[in-house]
Amino acid sequence: MAISAETVKELREKTGVGFMECKSALQESNGDIEAAIVILRKRGLASLAKKAGRETRDGLIGSYVHNGKIGVMVEVNCETDFVARNPDFQTLVKDLAMHIAASDPRFVRKEDVTEDILAGEREIYMEQARATGKPENVLGKIVEGRMAKYYSEACLMEQPFVKDPAITVRDHIAAHIQKIGENIQVRRFIRYKLGD
Repeated sequence: MAISAETVKELREKTGVGFMECKSALQESNGDIEAAIVILRKRGLASLAKKAGRETRDGLIGSYVHNGKIGVMVEVNCETDFVARNPDFQTLVKDLAMHIAASDPRFVRKEDVTEDILAGEREIYMEQARATGKPENVLGKIVEGRMAKYYSEACLMEQPFVKDPAITVRDHIAAHIQKIGENIQVRRFIRYKLGD
């Protein structure tokens, strides 16, 4: 099937992936852009896994202040200073700072939540589940569902991205890793709120 340059261009604009990869995905999907996006995402997951182990020693500290009431500083690491100067990377850092200001996460990722906090949350959710009167064999599933919701509220990487709630912050960063070609990690952040 012949794929038009306009279709390849449209896919490139949506994904940020190179011309030849877009053309290949479109040929595989018989010209269906949405299916091609899925194909590129699947291919990207394999390359993301390879990049995830690489060291991130460079990067930027970004900041954002909202109406003089909320301030955020976030450290986002990449592999090279070349990427740290890349406008796409700089935009990502700014977007993450704005997201943190808006969404108020407590942790960067799930693994950062301490066992004490997890145990306390599970205990609360178990008591709430028991109060519903549901059978004992269902309570564990209810608690796990509430824990998943807790992670999506408390952990930056699990939160729906404020500029596109259909994806998580993790997905947004993964798209930048695929586009830029380097490992990117959020190392830490701090959020200040006036009066807190």
